[in-house]
Amino acid sequence: MADPHGTLLAIVPALNEEATVGDVVKAIIGDLEADVLVIDDGSSDRTALLARDAGAVVVRHPFNLGVGAALRTGFKYARRTGYPVVIQVDADGQHDTAGAHALVAAVVDGGVDLVVGSRFAEGYQVSGLRRLSMRALSRTVSRRLGVEITDTTSGFRAFSARAVDRFAASYPSQYLSDTVEALLLAHDDGLRIAEVPVRMRERMGGRASAGRIKSVFHLVRLMLVVSIHRFRRPALVGGGS
Repeated sequence: MADPHGTLLAIVPALNEEATVGDVVKAIIGDLEADVLVIDDGSSDRTALLARDAGAVVVRHPFNLGVGAALRTGFKYARRTGYPVVIQVDADGQHDTAGAHALVAAVVDGGVDLVVGSRFAEGYQVSGLRRLSMRALSRTVSRRLGVEITDTTSGFRAFSARAVDRFAASYPSQYLSDTVEALLLAHDDGLRIAEVPVRMRERMGGRASAGRIKSVFHLVRLMLVVSIHRFRRPALVGGGS
């Protein structure tokens, strides 16, 4: 798999996901017939070994840089090797890889550059303050984009070659900015954005890198980031976030 033999690449950022990453890689290959690139973002367990054994190409960061940096590494690989379509899949098993066909179709048949898979359209529930924060964030971002995005923090996405080329050059690195700010940057660059419903499961193993309190903190931070984005845009385009 050192050289691409297909038209679809799945980028899987992973940090200490030895409990699930092997099954995720196998599911992607089986359901999508895609090549898989796992970015081991400084894991201290067997994530890299198990991902490689399952059939993925593995790139290892020497220490944890965050999901945004892992994705940028993946986008650089995809641009260098010439994949026309890329999907982003979590390593924890939450994303239903069979449902990724809808994401890919939106790029290939619909001409969309960045497709967000919305978990909420299929009834996924979050509770309390986090739900309220996410709804407020989604309304604000949707107004900016001129497109309704109900799940702005979803990491289940597909990208066109045009989007890959843009994000290989610069991609937000702060927690959750890799999802929300990426939408704003795509809009700034005239990329076409859309959302499709997808099914998501509960985490199949391991544990999340951010708890509820941290997630709510970052959602509030993102509201501030979104509010000043138009004034920060030159810096973001030049060197990332």
